[in-house]
Formats: sequence, C-alpha cells, structure tokens
Amino acid sequence: MTTAPTDTIAAIASAPGAAGVGVVRVSGPAAPAIAQALLGRAPQPRRAYLAAFRDGVGELIDRGLLLHFPAPASYTGEHVLELQGHGSAVLLDALLRRVCELGARLARPGEFTERAFLNGKLDLTQAEAVADLIAARSQAGARAALQSMEGVFSRKVGALLQALIALRVHIEAAIDFPEEEIDFLADPAITARLENLRAELAELLREAQRGVRLNDGLKVAIVGRPNAGKSSLLNALAGSERAIVTAIPGTTRDVLRETLSLDGIALELADTAGLRETQDEVEREGVRRAHGQLARADVALLVSDAGHAAADLALLDALPAGAERVVLVNKIDLAHAAAHAETRDGNRWLWVSAKTGEGLDALRDHLKQLAGAGSGEGAFSARRRHVLALESVRDHLDRTAAILTGSRAGELAAEELRQAQHALGEITGDYSSDDLLGAIFSSFCIGK
Repeated sequence: MTTAPTDTIAAIASAPGAAGVGVVRVSGPAAPAIAQALLGRAPQPRRAYLAAFRDGVGELIDRGLLLHFPAPASYTGEHVLELQGHGSAVLLDALLRRVCELGARLARPGEFTERAFLNGKLDLTQAEAVADLIAARSQAGARAALQSMEGVFSRKVGALLQALIALRVHIEAAIDFPEEEIDFLADPAITARLENLRAELAELLREAQRGVRLNDGLKVAIVGRPNAGKSSLLNALAGSERAIVTAIPGTTRDVLRETLSLDGIALELADTAGLRETQDEVEREGVRRAHGQLARADVALLVSDAGHAAADLALLDALPAGAERVVLVNKIDLAHAAAHAETRDGNRWLWVSAKTGEGLDALRDHLKQLAGAGSGEGAFSARRRHVLALESVRDHLDRTAAILTGSRAGELAAEELRQAQHALGEITGDYSSDDLLGAIFSSFCIGK
C-alpha cells in the first residue's frame, strides 16, 4: 500500500464563479506556516480572516479570505489552507506562485482526494465518487454519486466482505483439522452460507451495473434491417431531424450518435447501418461498425415489424451477456395495430410507430427504468472496474461451490475465497497497486 506523502501541495481549487470568487487550496505540513506568513499571525482553526495577500517584496497581490483547517479535521486529513480571492486568473496565478515560494509545490490532478484516501478520510469508492459528482451529466447521476460519497456502496461491499471472511474462516478451520475435514465441509450450513453469499453478490452486482449506467449514461444501440425505421426512431426520440430518412435501403452508412436526457437520465443513442449482406464496400464498413456498437451497448433496440420481428432476433447474437434487449415492432400505423407491450422469453416487446410517435412514451419509460430511474434513494454510482471486480468475485464463488459439491478439497475452496476477498478489497482500496491509484486519480481535475 502506498504511504501518505509528507510534502505540501497547492492548486487553484476553484475557478471564477458567478460571484467572481476563486480559491487556492493548500494541503500539507507547511500549511500553518504559509497561513501565518500571509496573514501576519497564526490563524485560529476554522475561522475566516480578511487578509491582504502580498508577494515576496510586500507588493499587494489581492485581498480575500483565509481559512485554516488543522489536521486531522480536514478534507485531506492534513493541515489545509484555503485562500479565497477575486476570480481573476492573473491574481489567482500570482497567489499560487506566492504559496509555492513559501514552501508548497503544484498539486497533481486529483492529489487532494488521493491524500484524503491515503490518510483514511475516504475509501477508494468514495474518492472516485468525488470525480463522478463533478462530471455528472444528469440529476440522477449526481444523486447517485452523492450516495457513493456518503458510503452507501462501501457499506454494501463491506457487509459482503465480512460474510465472505466468515465463510473463509469456516473452510480454513477444516484444513487445520484434517481428520474432521470431510464431515465439516459436508455440513449443509456451509453450503447454505455460500448460497446466501452468492445471492447477495448477485444483487450487489445488479446495483453496481445500474450505478454505472447512472454514472456514464445508458448506451443504447439502435439496430435492425435496412428501412426498418431506425433513423426515424432516433429522430423521434431526439425531437429533431438528426438522421437522414429515405426509402432507399442503406442510407445510414455510419454510426450516428445523439445524447439526450429523459427526466434527468442521460442516454447515448447510436443509430447504426442496416444489418445485411452487401457488396457495397462503404455500406459493408457501416455494417461492421454497427456490430461493434452492438457489442459495446448496454441496451439494444431491435427495430423490426410484425412480419420480421421473430426472425430478426438473430441480429442480437453479438450483444454482450447482461445487456438488455428491447424488440420494437415498428410501423403499427401501416399495420393498423394498437400500441402495447409484453414480455417474451425475457425480452421486452413494444409495438410502436416511429412516424406517428404512438407507443414511444412506453419506450421512454422503459429506457428510464433500465438506466436506473426510480431506483430509490439508495441508488449509488459505480464504475466499470467495480463491475469487473464483482464479476471476478462471482467467478471465484462459483468455483468454490463446484469444489465443495465435487472434490470437497478444502485447500482449493479456501484459495478461491482468498482471491474473492482480494477482488472485493480492490473496490474499496484495501488492496490497491500504485498503478491502479495513479490511473484513478489522474482522471481528476486539478485542485480536487
């Protein structure tokens, strides 16, 4: 584990806002001395002082507020100094240079939050949620990021971790007493605890997948045969003529993307080329890109009609496991059919008309549900790496169940549980490499 640094960092933490205020933030052991040099006396903790910020020769840089937060009662867990001045970029740069002359260095992106993690003020999921909140593209995403900052995700991972450790203790107890191993591992209580653990993990994985969608937005691929109405659907959902619509098959030849918000839920729509065999080189490239878009989608909207929908299901074979499938039976205006919805073989089927808009409200509502709308106050933000870690835990628990059912080799089961524990620890940062931390915090903005 990386140890907490001992130097002092500084950065412009807040650019000019509506009130014309900018902030320079300082964190580290030199912060109290810097505060005294700028104020002319030692400041009292958490008290705002009106100060004249001067350079090394006594020339006035700016007048503003100075606040000092002693360690460990601060965001980073270190001595923290905040200097609030007028929002001129020139004045903020001059103030930052003066702070560096007094003993600080320029902070790297995300270094303040990284120090909060290293000093135990935040775990890794909470630290990542800081960046997610800043980058939130919807109200739902912002609320989910706040939940993660408050530790909702961390507590769920922690509870799962404790249950896993308890099961691991029971398994390893059998290894310590080999003469009792067979009877011990055959205990139905062990199997029951493992199954409960797998069920809890499955629920947490579903919540984390929903959290990724709330954080990143729902990636929706619109696919189907040529002239099925894919571009008309994109235009109807976007509320504008974003895609060219003609009666000529193969009009759409590239992936056309549109980002929109449905009641605070971010959606990324991708209209793709019609999926068919073709000798046209350009259209063939469009079909290839359509398959690539489908492989990355959270949701596939298969646009078809009443006569082809069942056969067109084969077009979804490239969809990744866990991605949602929605079958849109389009052109009900031509078939004189009514808009309705039903579920077939686990897939949602909606009868709509992209031309008249009939049935599209049901589609919008379904997309919002898939993206996490209405998931309640407990919904939290998550990242792809969290989902991958939970999937790794699932695989290890599946192998543990197979071992206990088959060979009952305690050592192998214990090793699978150990690796599952390690994968869970990577989520909150109990086990973190320097490379992982560097990759996470480098994505933050300066001053956070």
